[in-house]
Amino acid sequence: MSELTRDQIQRAPKVLLHDHLDGGLRPQTVLELAEQVGHRLPADDAESLGRWFAESADSGSLVRYLETFDHTVAVMQTEEALERVARESVADLAADGVVYAEIRYAPEQHVSSGLTLDQVVGAVRSGFEAGMVDADGRIVVRQLLTAMRHQARSREIAELSVAWRDSGVVGFDIAGAEAGFPPTRHLDAFEYLQRQNSHFTIHAGEAFGLPSIWEAIQWCGADRLGHGVRIVDDITVDDDGEAHLGRLAAYVRDKRIPLELAPASNIQTGAASSIAEHPIGLLTELRFRVTVNTDNRLMSQTSMTSEMAALVDAFGYDLARLRWFTINAMKSAFLPFDERLAIIEDVVKPGYAALGAG
Repeated sequence: MSELTRDQIQRAPKVLLHDHLDGGLRPQTVLELAEQVGHRLPADDAESLGRWFAESADSGSLVRYLETFDHTVAVMQTEEALERVARESVADLAADGVVYAEIRYAPEQHVSSGLTLDQVVGAVRSGFEAGMVDADGRIVVRQLLTAMRHQARSREIAELSVAWRDSGVVGFDIAGAEAGFPPTRHLDAFEYLQRQNSHFTIHAGEAFGLPSIWEAIQWCGADRLGHGVRIVDDITVDDDGEAHLGRLAAYVRDKRIPLELAPASNIQTGAASSIAEHPIGLLTELRFRVTVNTDNRLMSQTSMTSEMAALVDAFGYDLARLRWFTINAMKSAFLPFDERLAIIEDVVKPGYAALGAG
Protein backbone atom coordinates (compact mmCIF):
# COMPACT_ATOMS: atom_id res chain seq x y z
CA MET A 1 0.00 0.00 0.00
CA SER A 2 1.43 3.32 -1.04
CA GLU A 3 1.71 6.22 1.39
CA LEU A 4 0.01 8.51 -1.11
CA THR A 5 -3.15 10.05 0.31
CA ARG A 6 -6.33 10.66 -1.62
CA ASP A 7 -5.92 14.37 -0.93
CA GLN A 8 -2.51 14.35 -2.61
CA ILE A 9 -3.93 12.53 -5.61
CA GLN A 10 -6.80 15.00 -5.87
CA ARG A 11 -4.42 17.97 -5.73
CA ALA A 12 -2.14 16.48 -8.40
CA PRO A 13 -2.71 17.93 -11.89
CA LYS A 14 -4.57 15.44 -14.08
CA VAL A 15 -5.32 15.20 -17.80
CA LEU A 16 -8.43 13.46 -19.15
CA LEU A 17 -8.79 12.37 -22.77
CA HIS A 18 -11.75 9.98 -22.68
CA ASP A 19 -14.86 11.27 -20.92
CA HIS A 20 -18.44 11.20 -22.26
CA LEU A 21 -20.58 14.28 -21.67
CA ASP A 22 -23.77 12.19 -21.49
CA GLY A 23 -22.07 9.83 -19.03
CA GLY A 24 -21.03 12.44 -16.49
CA LEU A 25 -24.17 14.29 -15.38
CA ARG A 26 -24.94 15.05 -11.75
CA PRO A 27 -27.96 12.99 -10.58
CA GLN A 28 -29.64 16.14 -9.27
CA THR A 29 -29.28 17.76 -12.67
CA VAL A 30 -30.83 14.74 -14.37
CA LEU A 31 -33.79 15.02 -11.97
CA GLU A 32 -34.31 18.73 -12.57
CA LEU A 33 -33.96 18.54 -16.34
CA ALA A 34 -36.27 15.51 -16.53
CA GLU A 35 -38.94 17.40 -14.61
CA GLN A 36 -38.69 20.30 -17.07
CA VAL A 37 -39.31 18.09 -20.11
CA GLY A 38 -41.65 15.54 -18.51
CA HIS A 39 -39.25 12.62 -18.82
CA ARG A 40 -39.93 9.76 -16.42
CA LEU A 41 -36.96 8.47 -14.44
CA PRO A 42 -36.48 5.21 -12.51
CA ALA A 43 -35.99 7.11 -9.21
CA ASP A 44 -37.27 10.37 -7.77
CA ASP A 45 -34.39 11.58 -5.61
CA ALA A 46 -30.76 12.22 -6.44
CA GLU A 47 -29.27 9.60 -4.14
CA SER A 48 -31.55 6.82 -5.37
CA LEU A 49 -31.07 7.88 -8.98
CA GLY A 50 -27.29 7.87 -8.66
CA ARG A 51 -27.50 4.39 -7.13
CA TRP A 52 -29.75 3.20 -9.99
CA PHE A 53 -27.24 4.43 -12.60
CA ALA A 54 -24.37 2.64 -10.84
CA GLU A 55 -26.30 -0.60 -10.28
CA SER A 56 -27.52 -0.68 -13.87
CA ALA A 57 -24.02 -0.11 -15.18
CA ASP A 58 -22.71 -2.85 -12.87
CA SER A 59 -25.49 -5.32 -13.71
CA GLY A 60 -23.65 -7.23 -16.39
CA SER A 61 -26.61 -6.60 -18.70
CA LEU A 62 -25.77 -4.57 -21.78
CA VAL A 63 -29.47 -3.68 -22.14
CA ARG A 64 -29.54 -2.14 -18.66
CA TYR A 65 -26.22 -0.42 -19.21
CA LEU A 66 -27.41 1.23 -22.42
CA GLU A 67 -30.70 2.20 -20.76
CA THR A 68 -28.78 4.55 -18.49
CA PHE A 69 -27.82 6.66 -21.51
CA ASP A 70 -31.41 6.73 -22.71
CA HIS A 71 -32.19 8.79 -19.61
CA THR A 72 -29.24 11.18 -19.78
CA VAL A 73 -29.59 11.84 -23.51
CA ALA A 74 -33.35 12.38 -23.11
CA VAL A 75 -32.77 15.37 -20.84
CA MET A 76 -30.07 16.90 -23.07
CA GLN A 77 -32.24 18.05 -26.00
CA THR A 78 -32.27 21.83 -25.53
CA GLU A 79 -29.55 24.45 -25.74
CA GLU A 80 -30.13 25.39 -22.10
CA ALA A 81 -29.80 21.80 -20.91
CA LEU A 82 -26.68 21.15 -22.96
CA GLU A 83 -25.07 24.35 -21.76
CA ARG A 84 -25.85 23.52 -18.13
CA VAL A 85 -24.53 19.96 -18.35
CA ALA A 86 -21.36 21.17 -20.11
CA ARG A 87 -20.76 23.93 -17.56
CA GLU A 88 -21.25 21.58 -14.62
CA SER A 89 -18.94 18.98 -16.11
CA VAL A 90 -16.14 21.55 -16.25
CA ALA A 91 -16.79 22.52 -12.64
CA ASP A 92 -16.72 18.90 -11.49
CA LEU A 93 -13.49 18.15 -13.34
CA ALA A 94 -11.78 21.31 -12.10
CA ALA A 95 -12.73 20.41 -8.52
CA ASP A 96 -11.11 17.02 -9.12
CA GLY A 97 -7.78 18.55 -10.12
CA VAL A 98 -8.16 18.05 -13.87
CA VAL A 99 -6.23 20.73 -15.76
CA TYR A 100 -7.02 19.63 -19.31
CA ALA A 101 -9.92 17.55 -20.63
CA GLU A 102 -11.34 16.45 -23.95
CA ILE A 103 -15.01 15.65 -23.51
CA ARG A 104 -16.85 13.71 -26.19
CA TYR A 105 -20.47 13.31 -27.15
CA ALA A 106 -22.53 12.50 -30.26
CA PRO A 107 -24.27 15.63 -31.59
CA GLU A 108 -26.65 13.46 -33.63
CA GLN A 109 -28.17 12.18 -30.37
CA HIS A 110 -29.25 15.66 -29.26
CA VAL A 111 -31.46 16.79 -32.17
CA SER A 112 -34.73 14.97 -31.37
CA SER A 113 -36.41 18.19 -30.18
CA GLY A 114 -35.44 20.24 -33.20
CA LEU A 115 -31.92 21.52 -32.54
CA THR A 116 -29.53 21.63 -35.46
CA LEU A 117 -26.12 20.00 -35.16
CA ASP A 118 -24.50 23.43 -35.08
CA GLN A 119 -26.80 24.55 -32.27
CA VAL A 120 -25.81 21.48 -30.27
CA VAL A 121 -22.09 22.14 -30.67
CA GLY A 122 -22.56 25.82 -29.96
CA ALA A 123 -24.48 25.16 -26.75
CA VAL A 124 -21.81 22.78 -25.47
CA ARG A 125 -19.14 25.30 -26.38
CA SER A 126 -20.95 28.02 -24.42
CA GLY A 127 -21.18 25.73 -21.40
CA PHE A 128 -17.51 24.80 -21.55
CA GLU A 129 -16.42 28.41 -21.90
CA ALA A 130 -18.58 29.50 -18.97
CA GLY A 131 -17.20 26.63 -16.90
CA MET A 132 -13.63 27.61 -17.66
CA VAL A 133 -14.35 31.20 -16.63
CA ASP A 134 -15.94 29.92 -13.40
CA ALA A 135 -12.77 27.90 -12.73
CA ASP A 136 -10.56 30.98 -13.06
CA GLY A 137 -8.44 29.41 -15.78
CA ARG A 138 -7.51 26.30 -13.76
CA ILE A 139 -8.75 24.01 -16.52
CA VAL A 140 -8.83 23.90 -20.32
CA VAL A 141 -11.65 21.87 -21.91
CA ARG A 142 -12.21 20.99 -25.54
CA GLN A 143 -14.80 18.98 -27.48
CA LEU A 144 -14.49 15.71 -29.37
CA LEU A 145 -17.44 15.09 -31.71
CA THR A 146 -18.56 11.47 -31.86
CA ALA A 147 -20.43 9.63 -34.60
CA MET A 148 -22.37 6.46 -33.75
CA ARG A 149 -21.02 3.31 -35.40
CA HIS A 150 -24.48 1.87 -36.09
CA GLN A 151 -25.68 5.02 -37.87
CA ALA A 152 -24.70 6.51 -41.21
CA ARG A 153 -23.86 10.10 -40.25
CA SER A 154 -20.12 9.78 -39.64
CA ARG A 155 -19.07 11.84 -42.68
CA GLU A 156 -21.53 14.56 -41.67
CA ILE A 157 -20.18 14.63 -38.11
CA ALA A 158 -16.61 14.59 -39.40
CA GLU A 159 -17.38 17.67 -41.49
CA LEU A 160 -18.99 19.27 -38.44
CA SER A 161 -15.83 18.68 -36.40
CA VAL A 162 -13.71 20.34 -39.08
CA ALA A 163 -16.12 23.28 -39.33
CA TRP A 164 -15.78 23.87 -35.58
CA ARG A 165 -12.11 23.05 -35.15
CA ASP A 166 -11.11 26.65 -34.54
CA SER A 167 -13.99 27.08 -32.10
CA GLY A 168 -13.40 24.57 -29.34
CA VAL A 169 -13.55 21.24 -31.20
CA VAL A 170 -10.22 19.40 -31.41
CA GLY A 171 -11.17 16.05 -32.90
CA PHE A 172 -13.54 13.29 -33.96
CA ASP A 173 -14.46 9.86 -32.64
CA ILE A 174 -16.75 6.94 -33.38
CA ALA A 175 -18.48 5.04 -30.58
CA GLY A 176 -21.09 2.35 -30.04
CA ALA A 177 -21.10 -1.42 -30.37
CA GLU A 178 -17.90 -2.71 -31.97
CA ALA A 179 -19.18 -6.16 -32.95
CA GLY A 180 -20.85 -5.97 -36.34
CA PHE A 181 -19.96 -2.32 -36.83
CA PRO A 182 -16.25 -2.20 -37.74
CA PRO A 183 -14.54 1.18 -38.10
CA THR A 184 -14.02 0.54 -41.81
CA ARG A 185 -17.76 1.15 -42.31
CA HIS A 186 -16.87 4.81 -41.76
CA LEU A 187 -13.75 4.91 -43.92
CA ASP A 188 -14.97 7.88 -45.96
CA ALA A 189 -15.18 9.97 -42.76
CA PHE A 190 -11.64 9.06 -41.73
CA GLU A 191 -10.24 9.69 -45.20
CA TYR A 192 -11.95 13.10 -45.21
CA LEU A 193 -10.42 13.95 -41.81
CA GLN A 194 -6.96 12.92 -42.97
CA ARG A 195 -7.27 15.13 -46.05
CA GLN A 196 -8.28 17.98 -43.72
CA ASN A 197 -5.24 17.41 -41.45
CA SER A 198 -7.66 16.72 -38.61
CA HIS A 199 -7.27 14.55 -35.52
CA PHE A 200 -9.38 11.55 -34.56
CA THR A 201 -9.58 8.74 -32.06
CA ILE A 202 -11.58 5.53 -32.46
CA HIS A 203 -13.30 3.39 -29.84
CA ALA A 204 -11.56 0.07 -30.48
CA GLY A 205 -10.28 -2.92 -28.57
CA GLU A 206 -12.70 -2.63 -25.67
CA ALA A 207 -15.04 -5.53 -26.38
CA PHE A 208 -14.14 -6.83 -29.83
CA GLY A 209 -10.40 -7.40 -29.57
CA LEU A 210 -7.42 -7.23 -31.89
CA PRO A 211 -9.24 -7.04 -35.27
CA SER A 212 -10.96 -3.85 -34.12
CA ILE A 213 -7.63 -2.31 -33.09
CA TRP A 214 -5.93 -3.37 -36.32
CA GLU A 215 -8.67 -1.86 -38.49
CA ALA A 216 -8.73 1.37 -36.46
CA ILE A 217 -5.00 1.88 -36.93
CA GLN A 218 -4.04 0.27 -40.23
CA TRP A 219 -7.18 0.98 -42.26
CA CYS A 220 -8.56 4.12 -40.66
CA GLY A 221 -5.41 5.82 -39.37
CA ALA A 222 -6.52 6.49 -35.79
CA ASP A 223 -4.30 8.87 -33.82
CA ARG A 224 -5.40 7.28 -30.53
CA LEU A 225 -7.29 4.20 -29.39
CA GLY A 226 -10.42 4.68 -27.28
CA HIS A 227 -9.80 2.01 -24.64
CA GLY A 228 -7.52 -0.28 -26.71
CA VAL A 229 -7.21 -2.50 -23.66
CA ARG A 230 -7.46 -5.70 -25.70
CA ILE A 231 -4.04 -5.03 -27.21
CA VAL A 232 -2.96 -7.21 -24.30
CA ASP A 233 -4.28 -10.19 -26.30
CA ASP A 234 -1.23 -9.77 -28.54
CA ILE A 235 1.18 -10.06 -25.61
CA THR A 236 2.33 -13.31 -24.00
CA VAL A 237 4.21 -13.52 -20.73
CA ASP A 238 6.53 -16.46 -20.01
CA ASP A 239 6.59 -18.28 -16.71
CA ASP A 240 9.74 -16.32 -15.89
CA GLY A 241 7.87 -13.04 -16.44
CA GLU A 242 9.38 -12.08 -19.78
CA ALA A 243 6.86 -10.47 -22.14
CA HIS A 244 6.70 -11.14 -25.86
CA LEU A 245 4.86 -8.69 -28.10
CA GLY A 246 3.09 -9.73 -31.28
CA ARG A 247 3.40 -7.64 -34.41
CA LEU A 248 0.38 -5.44 -33.68
CA ALA A 249 1.26 -4.82 -30.04
CA ALA A 250 4.84 -4.01 -31.02
CA TYR A 251 3.58 -1.58 -33.67
CA VAL A 252 1.28 0.19 -31.20
CA ARG A 253 4.11 0.55 -28.69
CA ASP A 254 6.75 1.52 -31.27
CA LYS A 255 4.50 4.18 -32.79
CA ARG A 256 3.57 5.50 -29.33
CA ILE A 257 -0.14 5.21 -30.17
CA PRO A 258 -1.97 6.41 -27.03
CA LEU A 259 -4.26 4.00 -25.19
CA GLU A 260 -7.23 5.75 -23.57
CA LEU A 261 -7.64 3.26 -20.71
CA ALA A 262 -10.56 3.56 -18.30
CA PRO A 263 -10.09 0.92 -15.58
CA ALA A 264 -13.39 1.28 -13.68
CA SER A 265 -15.41 1.24 -16.89
CA ASN A 266 -13.42 -1.69 -18.29
CA ILE A 267 -14.36 -3.76 -15.24
CA GLN A 268 -18.05 -2.96 -15.75
CA THR A 269 -17.87 -4.04 -19.39
CA GLY A 270 -15.95 -7.22 -18.57
CA ALA A 271 -12.58 -6.27 -20.04
CA ALA A 272 -11.00 -7.03 -16.65
CA SER A 273 -12.24 -8.69 -13.47
CA SER A 274 -10.57 -6.28 -11.04
CA ILE A 275 -8.23 -3.29 -10.97
CA ALA A 276 -5.37 -5.50 -9.79
CA GLU A 277 -5.88 -7.78 -12.81
CA HIS A 278 -6.44 -4.94 -15.28
CA PRO A 279 -3.98 -4.98 -18.22
CA ILE A 280 -2.97 -1.42 -17.37
CA GLY A 281 -0.40 -2.89 -14.98
CA LEU A 282 1.38 -4.88 -17.70
CA LEU A 283 0.97 -2.18 -20.34
CA THR A 284 2.46 0.40 -17.98
CA GLU A 285 5.36 -1.90 -17.14
CA LEU A 286 6.01 -2.38 -20.87
CA ARG A 287 5.96 1.39 -21.41
CA PHE A 288 3.05 1.64 -23.81
CA ARG A 289 1.63 5.16 -24.14
CA VAL A 290 -0.84 4.57 -21.31
CA THR A 291 -3.32 7.23 -20.24
CA VAL A 292 -5.87 7.02 -17.40
CA ASN A 293 -9.48 8.07 -18.02
CA THR A 294 -12.96 8.04 -16.50
CA ASP A 295 -15.15 7.18 -19.53
CA ASN A 296 -18.54 7.68 -17.81
CA ARG A 297 -18.27 9.30 -14.40
CA LEU A 298 -21.96 8.91 -13.50
CA MET A 299 -22.35 5.27 -14.52
CA SER A 300 -19.03 4.21 -13.01
CA GLN A 301 -19.39 6.49 -9.94
CA THR A 302 -15.83 7.54 -10.62
CA SER A 303 -13.49 10.49 -11.01
CA MET A 304 -9.88 10.92 -12.09
CA THR A 305 -8.92 10.95 -8.42
CA SER A 306 -10.79 7.67 -7.85
CA GLU A 307 -9.23 6.05 -10.92
CA MET A 308 -5.72 7.01 -9.88
CA ALA A 309 -6.30 6.12 -6.23
CA ALA A 310 -7.44 2.65 -7.30
CA LEU A 311 -4.25 2.21 -9.34
CA VAL A 312 -2.14 3.39 -6.42
CA ASP A 313 -3.82 0.83 -4.16
CA ALA A 314 -3.56 -2.01 -6.69
CA PHE A 315 -0.05 -1.44 -8.03
CA GLY A 316 1.67 0.74 -5.43
CA TYR A 317 2.20 3.58 -7.90
CA ASP A 318 3.83 6.72 -6.58
CA LEU A 319 3.47 10.37 -7.59
CA ALA A 320 6.16 9.94 -10.24
CA ARG A 321 4.05 7.29 -11.95
CA LEU A 322 0.92 9.46 -11.79
CA ARG A 323 2.97 12.27 -13.29
CA TRP A 324 4.03 9.89 -16.09
CA PHE A 325 0.39 9.04 -16.86
CA THR A 326 -0.48 12.72 -16.88
CA ILE A 327 2.35 13.77 -19.19
CA ASN A 328 1.53 10.83 -21.48
CA ALA A 329 -2.01 12.14 -21.75
CA MET A 330 -1.00 15.75 -22.32
CA LYS A 331 1.47 14.69 -25.02
CA SER A 332 -1.36 12.76 -26.65
CA ALA A 333 -3.97 15.53 -26.53
CA PHE A 334 -5.32 16.99 -29.75
CA LEU A 335 -4.46 20.52 -28.63
CA PRO A 336 -1.80 22.32 -30.73
CA PHE A 337 1.76 21.40 -29.76
CA ASP A 338 2.73 24.73 -28.22
CA GLU A 339 -0.38 24.72 -26.04
CA ARG A 340 0.28 21.13 -24.93
CA LEU A 341 3.87 22.00 -24.08
CA ALA A 342 2.81 25.04 -22.09
CA ILE A 343 0.44 22.98 -19.93
CA ILE A 344 3.14 20.34 -19.34
CA GLU A 345 5.85 22.86 -18.44
CA ASP A 346 3.78 25.51 -16.67
CA VAL A 347 1.08 23.44 -14.97
CA VAL A 348 1.74 19.70 -14.79
CA LYS A 349 5.43 19.63 -13.88
CA PRO A 350 5.25 22.45 -11.31
CA GLY A 351 2.13 20.89 -9.80
CA TYR A 352 3.81 17.55 -9.24
CA ALA A 353 7.01 19.21 -8.08
CA ALA A 354 5.03 21.01 -5.39
CA LEU A 355 3.74 17.64 -4.23
CA GLY A 356 7.23 16.19 -4.12
CA ALA A 357 7.37 14.22 -7.38
CA GLY A 358 10.28 16.09 -8.94
